[in-house]
Amino acid sequence: MRNKARDIIKNGGIVIFPTDTAFGIGCRMDDEKAVARLFKIRNRPETKATPVLVSGIEMAKDYWSEIPDLVIEKLIKPYWPGALTIVLQCQTEKVPGLVRGGGNTLGLRMPNNQKLLDLIDEVGVPIVGTSANFAGDPTPYSYDDLNPELKKIVDFVEKGECKTKEASTVIDCSQIPWRILRQGAVKISIKS
Repeated sequence: MRNKARDIIKNGGIVIFPTDTAFGIGCRMDDEKAVARLFKIRNRPETKATPVLVSGIEMAKDYWSEIPDLVIEKLIKPYWPGALTIVLQCQTEKVPGLVRGGGNTLGLRMPNNQKLLDLIDEVGVPIVGTSANFAGDPTPYSYDDLNPELKKIVDFVEKGECKTKEASTVIDCSQIPWRILRQGAVKISIKS
């Protein structure tokens, strides 16, 4: 089944898939048409950046401008793979404006789900990984939570389980001091 999801994503399609935290909806990050379609399907505001899933730190290095040592030691080593989305300055020429919400930063996460990590590796580029819902609707943590209307308009739905059933924590490390944008499954306190 993963091969079908891989082929659809590689060819610019949109897939719903389970992550470790919640069900995600995504496409290849480097396909601007697919990203625009994803935003339209979800009714997501174009100024709202979207999280992106990577298979590891090496892939992240290809898209972030730089990764400070402190981010590696305090966040990536202890929490990746896992439910932590890290926002840093990105290489804007490699990341479509819609993904960045028009800004200069990119939120990346390495999910703790081996099938999904393998899928990202096979696609070869990061996958946009926002929650599989219409903007403003509840986040789906199980297959049964998915809106039937949403399932009809995507190209494929991968069944499966989400272990954590809680949104990822989002931390903005593009500024000092770091700022928690959303407290989720990973509990972090920022000491000044």
